Amino acid sequence: MSNFAEKLCIAGRVMFEKRLTDMCGGNISIRDGDTVYMSPRFAGQRYHWDLPVEAIVTGNWKEDDIALNPNFSREGWSHLYIYRNFPDVQAVVHAHPFHVMPFVAFGLPIEPVLEGTHKFGTVELCAPAAAHTKDLGVNIIAALQGKEDKMRKQAAACLIPEHGIILAGQDFDKTLDALERIDVNAYCLTVRKSLLG
Repeated sequence: MSNFAEKLCIAGRVMFEKRLTDMCGGNISIRDGDTVYMSPRFAGQRYHWDLPVEAIVTGNWKEDDIALNPNFSREGWSHLYIYRNFPDVQAVVHAHPFHVMPFVAFGLPIEPVLEGTHKFGTVELCAPAAAHTKDLGVNIIAALQGKEDKMRKQAAACLIPEHGIILAGQDFDKTLDALERIDVNAYCLTVRKSLLG
C-alpha cells in the first residue's frame, strides 16, 4: 500500500485527538494520478480513527466503480465530485470539528478574524441536501466554484448545513492545516461575545 495510505491513517488519528473530527464521521482522501486513497466507511464509529493501512479504500476517482466497494465512505461522492470538477485539487478533508459544529448547527458562516484565516475568506454554507447523496456533492461543488485560487494557495472550504465542513486543496498537509486554522477561528468567534461584552 502507498505511503499516501499511511499518511491518511496518521492524519485521521491526529484529527481525532485534536477534536477536528469525531466518532460520528468525517472522511479524508488524497488523489495521486488516476488513483484516490480514501478513509473507509465508519472510520470514526468502527475504528475510532485508528485506521490500519489495509482499511484505506483505493480506486480510480474518474470511475464510479470505487463506490461499489462496501467500505466506500458515505460522503465519498463529494470527494469524487470535487476531484472531477477541480483539476488542481489533490486532497479533500471532510470533518466535524468541535468549534465549527455550532456554526453548521445554526446555519452561520465563519468570518475570518485571525491573520492566518483571512486567505480563506468567509467560509459559507452550501445549499442543504441529504447526507451521503450525490445531490450533496453537487451542492458542495456549487459552493466551491470561484474559489480555485484558494485551492491553489492552500485550501477552499464550505460548511455543510447541520453536518460539518469540507475542504479542498492542492496539498494534503496544507489542507489539514487549513482545517485546524478554521476551527480555531470558529472558537475565537464563539468566545467573542463573552470577551467583549
